[in-house]
Amino acid sequence: MRIIKSFFIAFSMYSKIPMPQFQWKDEDMRYALCFFPWVGAVIGALWYLWKWFCDRFAVGTLCYAVVGTAIPLLVTGGFHVDGFLDTCDALHSYQPRDRKLEILKDSHIGAFAVIMLALYGLIFLGGFSEITTLRMLTVTGAGCFLSRVLSGIAVVSFPSAKQEGTLYLFADKAHKRVVKSTLYGQGILCILFMLWISVVAGGLAVAAALLSFAYYYYRSKKEFGGITGDTAGYFVTLCEGCMVVVVAIAERLM
Repeated sequence: MRIIKSFFIAFSMYSKIPMPQFQWKDEDMRYALCFFPWVGAVIGALWYLWKWFCDRFAVGTLCYAVVGTAIPLLVTGGFHVDGFLDTCDALHSYQPRDRKLEILKDSHIGAFAVIMLALYGLIFLGGFSEITTLRMLTVTGAGCFLSRVLSGIAVVSFPSAKQEGTLYLFADKAHKRVVKSTLYGQGILCILFMLWISVVAGGLAVAAALLSFAYYYYRSKKEFGGITGDTAGYFVTLCEGCMVVVVAIAERLM
């Protein structure tokens, strides 16, 4: 029952998929991060079904790309994009660390956040429109799983920038040894699956994810002294955007 509750907590927290509601207890949250990547699996499955529908009924490229871009937002409710916006504002403020952390908590968004989101959206939309086969889209969907595996590993491994907030709560309550081993196992299987689907596209997507992960660690520690819930959302958004672009490039090369 505790494992089932952890599953419900993960999907309640990181998605808009309706889940049973109950009071969250500390012991119920210990394994929630183990199920975080499966929100990405749902996105990948919906992408696959949407592509199949588009191929079956000759849906145009623009509609295919726009709906495909919207699917992650619909599943997550824009949860990670919110963190991306706040982090972009903080990074482009060029203020001292304490002020950047204050900007992360600010509910308002600034010009830099809007500009970066518009730029990101255009790049993601363009990249997604170039992913035209179910095979390549499967690699991309698996990338949504991998990005959340890496994000979960960061939560229980990277230093926290502050001793409060949702991310710190999940990190503090997590059974770190079990969560780490589970996420590493899922990550390895996901990488092998991506490489099995396509060595070239899968390899490039994995490389993009790992490079994004390294950049996330370096930039978060340098700018904020650690990670927060907002920077975690920033990473998932950035990582998935990078994978969409490299898979699109791989398809053109192949």
